[in-house]
Amino acid sequence: MPRWLRTLLHLTPVVSLVSAVSVVGLLAFRAVAPLGVLHAAANELGNYLQTVGGIYAVLLAFVVYVVWGQFNEARGYLDREATALVDLHRTSSGLPSRSRVAIQDGLRIYVDAVLRDEWPAMARGDDATLDRVAELLERVWLAIHACRPANACQQTVYGEVLGRFNQLTDLRTSRLSAGRARIPIAMTILLYTGALLTVGSVYLLAFDQLWLHVLVTAALAGAIGHILFLIRDLDDAFAGDWQIAKLPFERARKNFERAAHAVDVDAA
Repeated sequence: MPRWLRTLLHLTPVVSLVSAVSVVGLLAFRAVAPLGVLHAAANELGNYLQTVGGIYAVLLAFVVYVVWGQFNEARGYLDREATALVDLHRTSSGLPSRSRVAIQDGLRIYVDAVLRDEWPAMARGDDATLDRVAELLERVWLAIHACRPANACQQTVYGEVLGRFNQLTDLRTSRLSAGRARIPIAMTILLYTGALLTVGSVYLLAFDQLWLHVLVTAALAGAIGHILFLIRDLDDAFAGDWQIAKLPFERARKNFERAAHAVDVDAA
């Protein structure tokens, strides 16, 4: 299913439900609140709504900016990690054949485990699976550590392999840390409380025409519901509708398959 369609199918019921609930609340409020009292306090209520709406709009904009930045940061780490994997796989071609095979096979096993096991584990926060996949990368390090370069050329390549492996582990750590980043619970409470307060405050507007009051309330509630859905989705970078794609790791795996190592460096 296309991502946009999946998002639409998940978003539409949320926005519709939020708008419907806000309208039900408005009808209940209009049934008990005298319209004349609201007209009498129209100026004071207008100033109050302007203040509350302005504060909440700034809060929403700030949170969207933060979660979008975190999402892009996690995606950037993923892209760079996949590139580091390809570079390490390619560079290790210059090592003795026994070490080369062990390192490249280990990288293939690691990428397969990330795609098959670690992706859902990041969504669930399954640290046991994350640790198990990390052990696969540790085996690659053991293969690198066991390598014994046979000449000056291989010694130079070995130094490059060490540097690229360290870069790879740093990027993996950064990816996992970015994936664990979440909006603090206090901020989440503030977002939803602010939504209730802002939508509820619109009930205080003194509309003579009920249909117009309903339309304004439903539109505002739906817009806020949409933004909160977006924040929730982006905050979970590896599990939401717009979760970060596996494509960089899938490309890396295909690159491994295409790589041909016809030269036996041991014969040098």
